[in-house]
Amino acid sequence: MNTIELPSRQEVEDLLYHEAALLDEWRLDEWLELLTENAIYQIPPTDVPEGDARNTLFIIADDAVRIRSRVKQLLGKSAWAENPHSRTRRMITNVRVLGSEGENILICANFAVHRMRYESVDTYIGHYNYKLIWQGKELRIRERRAILDHEALRPHGKISFIL
Repeated sequence: MNTIELPSRQEVEDLLYHEAALLDEWRLDEWLELLTENAIYQIPPTDVPEGDARNTLFIIADDAVRIRSRVKQLLGKSAWAENPHSRTRRMITNVRVLGSEGENILICANFAVHRMRYESVDTYIGHYNYKLIWQGKELRIRERRAILDHEALRPHGKISFIL
């Protein structure tokens, strides 16, 4: 049986902090480079956080093709909800390396994302579940699941940026 080499917490934190900076700076093309070719990005509904996208209506359930399309829209002029772009600031804490599942490295981290737009601030709080893999000597994101602690999305009921 092959055992996968687990990264240190510091290696994982470095990746997550780099990802947060890229997203906050709207360097989304560079963010895409952190993802695997078959990456998944999901935000489950607030009332079924443990749901499965195959049988539950998710806020976001993107495969790699849809992730690239979302980035293209956000960086272009067609995403009117993000034109001009929101300013965001992410706080990532309590990063834990949970173990492995096959070649996937299981990671959990808490987040608070502050979004500033039109003189108002919305805060999104929850935790990320990641599945990372080694590609050579680099960690890459295979799955990114943002689980919100909110009871509902208020005030506008949508998420128009990469959470």
